[in-house]
Amino acid sequence: MARLAAMPAAMALPVGIFALLALMVLPIPALLLDIFFVLNIAISIAVLMVSLNARRVLDFSSFPSVLLFATLLRLALNVASTRVVLVHGHEGGAAAGEVIESFAAFLVGGNFVVGLFVFAILMIINMIVITKGAGRVSEVSARFVLDALPGKQMAIDADIAAGLVTADEARERRREVTIEADFYGSMDGASKFVKGDAMAALLILGVNIVAGFAIGMISHGLSATEAGEVYVTLAVGDALVAQVPSLLLSIAAAAIVTRVSDTRDLSGQIGGQFADPRGWLPVALILGAVGVVPAMPQLIFLPGAAIAAAIWWRLKRHAAAPPVVIEDVDEVAPDHIALADVSDATLVTIELGYGLIGLVDAAQGAPLITRITGIRKQLSRDLGFVLPQFRIRDSLDLGAQDYAVLMGGVSVARGSLRPGKLLAIDAGDVRPGTNGYGGLTGEATRDPSFDCPALWIAPAARDHAIAEGFLVVDPSTVIATHANQALLAEAHQLLGPDEVREWVNALKERAPALVEAVYPDPLPLAALTRTLRALLTDGIGLAHPQPLFTALALALQKTSDFDAVIDAVRADLGARLTARIAPPGEALKVVTLDAGLESAILGGMVDPATGMPLIEPDCGAMIVREINRIADAEGGALALIVQPPARRALAALLKPRCPRCLVLSITELPAAQPIAVVGVIGAADEPPPLAAPKELAA
Repeated sequence: MARLAAMPAAMALPVGIFALLALMVLPIPALLLDIFFVLNIAISIAVLMVSLNARRVLDFSSFPSVLLFATLLRLALNVASTRVVLVHGHEGGAAAGEVIESFAAFLVGGNFVVGLFVFAILMIINMIVITKGAGRVSEVSARFVLDALPGKQMAIDADIAAGLVTADEARERRREVTIEADFYGSMDGASKFVKGDAMAALLILGVNIVAGFAIGMISHGLSATEAGEVYVTLAVGDALVAQVPSLLLSIAAAAIVTRVSDTRDLSGQIGGQFADPRGWLPVALILGAVGVVPAMPQLIFLPGAAIAAAIWWRLKRHAAAPPVVIEDVDEVAPDHIALADVSDATLVTIELGYGLIGLVDAAQGAPLITRITGIRKQLSRDLGFVLPQFRIRDSLDLGAQDYAVLMGGVSVARGSLRPGKLLAIDAGDVRPGTNGYGGLTGEATRDPSFDCPALWIAPAARDHAIAEGFLVVDPSTVIATHANQALLAEAHQLLGPDEVREWVNALKERAPALVEAVYPDPLPLAALTRTLRALLTDGIGLAHPQPLFTALALALQKTSDFDAVIDAVRADLGARLTARIAPPGEALKVVTLDAGLESAILGGMVDPATGMPLIEPDCGAMIVREINRIADAEGGALALIVQPPARRALAALLKPRCPRCLVLSITELPAAQPIAVVGVIGAADEPPPLAAPKELAA
C-alpha cells in the first residue's frame, strides 16, 4: 500500500515534463494560457522567497533542478503564446489572453516602442548585471569548494579518530560536503539556463515582431501601422510577461550563490549586520548637509536625514540597554553536578604529556590521529567487530614526553618518547659494529611494544640506520604499535553487548537459521557476550562468524555448561588455534609435561571457585623456566599439550609469563596437524637434545 501511495508523487515530475512538451506542441486556449502565466509568476515568487529564507545554500540544494524546470515552463509558455498571438492576434488584444493584453496595456501604456525599450532594459539588467555576476560567483565558489574538499574530508577523519564525532555524525558531515560540492558544480552550469532563457526571449520577441508584420500585412490585409500596433504590442506584452519571472529567478539564483552560512535567514542576517548604530549617524549628517544646499530638494533630503537620525537614536538606545535575561525554570543550579560531568563514556583513551601535543596538531598533519585510525581499523578487521571510538587527550599527570593507553580508565600501556627524533629498533638484523649498535649512535632504549633494543636517533640518520639493518619508526608509530599490542592482549574487554548485537545482526542477514539456533535461545545477549569474550580471551577472533557460530550451535546441543561449551568450541576450531604459531605445511613445535608431573597437578588441590587445579609455586616456576628456555633455544613460538582438565590452569599460569607458548589440550589438536616434540618438562632423565626433535605419533 505504501508503494502504491508513493506512485502519484513519483509520477508528478514525469507528467509535468510531458505537460511542458504538450504546451510547446499543442494549441491551447487563451484562458488556459492565462492560468499558466499566473502559475509561472507564482512559482518564480515562491522560488525567490525560499532562496531568501534559506539559512544555508544546502537548505535549497534542489535549486539547480528547480531552475531548469522553471526555465522549461517559461519557454513552453513563450512558444504557446507565440502561436496564439500569431494565429489570433488580428482579432484584437483579448484574443491572446487577458494577461498578455494587461501587460501590454498597463505596463507600457499601449505604446509598443516604450515596451521595446522597457524590455531591453530588463534584458540588460538580467543578463549583464544579475545573471553574469551570479554565474561568476558560482564558478569561483565551485572551484573553492572542490579545492577544499580533501581538507574537509581529512578534518572529518581526524574528528572521528579523536572521538569528537560519532560515525553517524561523520557520515552526515561527509554527505553535506558532497552535496555542497555537487550544488556549486550544478549552479555553475545552471546559471547558463538563465542566460540562455534571456537570449531565447530576445529571439522569440524578434520572431514575433517579424512574423506579426508579415502575417498581418499578407494574410489579413492590415497596413504596416495597424500590424505593428496589433502584433508588436502583443509581442512586447508576451515578452514582458515572461521576462518578469525570469528576472525573479535570476535574483533568486544570485541570492543563493552569494549566501554565507549563518544561523539566520538572509533578512535576519542583513538586518542584524545593519543594526550597528555607528553606520546611521554619518548617513543622517550627510543627508542633512546635502539638504541645506539651496539647489537641492530640501523637502526630500531633510526628512530622509531625520529618518536616518531617528534610526541611529533608536539603535543606540537599544545597544545601551542591558540585555534581557529570560528566567528559565529548568536552569541548572550552580551546585548541581550532572553524570556527564564526572563520567567518561569513551572506552579507550590515549593520554599524552604536554610535550607530545604536536603529534595531534592539525597544522603538523596530526600524524598520531592517522596512525590511531589505522590501528583501530586493523584491530576491528582482526577481531571481527567494530571497535568503539578512541579518544586522545592531554594529561598533566604524565611527564612531558610520556604517554599512556587507558582502557576503561585503567592504564594498560605506558611509555616515553623523544619528540623530533626517530626510534631505530634492532629486530635482529643489525650488522655488528664497534659500539654494539651497528655503527649508529643515539640514546639507548627499549622498544615498548616488543622489548627489543633500540636507539633514539636524529631524523638525518634515518637512511644510515636503515642501511645498518634497523627498523626505523616515528614517535606516532611507536604509540600506535604499543596501543595495538596492549589492546590486542585485552581485546575481550572491548566487546560489549552493543557490539555483539551488531555482530549478530550482520550474521543474521547471511545465515538467519544459524543465528536462531543460538540467539536469543538458548543464549540471550548477556550470555552470548560472555561466551564470545571468553573465546576472544583464548585467541579466537570473530572475523569469521559463520564457522564460529556453527561450532557454538553444535556445542550447545551437547551441553549448557559454560566451560564445557568453550572447550567444545575450541576443539572444533583447533586448526584456527594452531595456525597462529604453525605456518601451513610445517610441524607444530610441541612441549609436553611428564606423565607423573601432569598426574600430580591433576591430583592436587582444586580451586573451589573455578574448579581448576592449583599449581604449587615451585612447580609453576619450574614449568615457566623450562618453557622459556625451550622457546629461546627454538627461536619461535611453541605449544604446550596437556590433558583437558589441566589446560585452563596452565594457560592462566603461562599467558602473562610465556607469551610465546600456546597452551592446548590434546583434544584441540587437528588430526592432520604434523607434530614435533621439542621437550618434555618434569621427566626424570635429561630432556632430549633440542636440535633433534622427535616426531610425535598421531
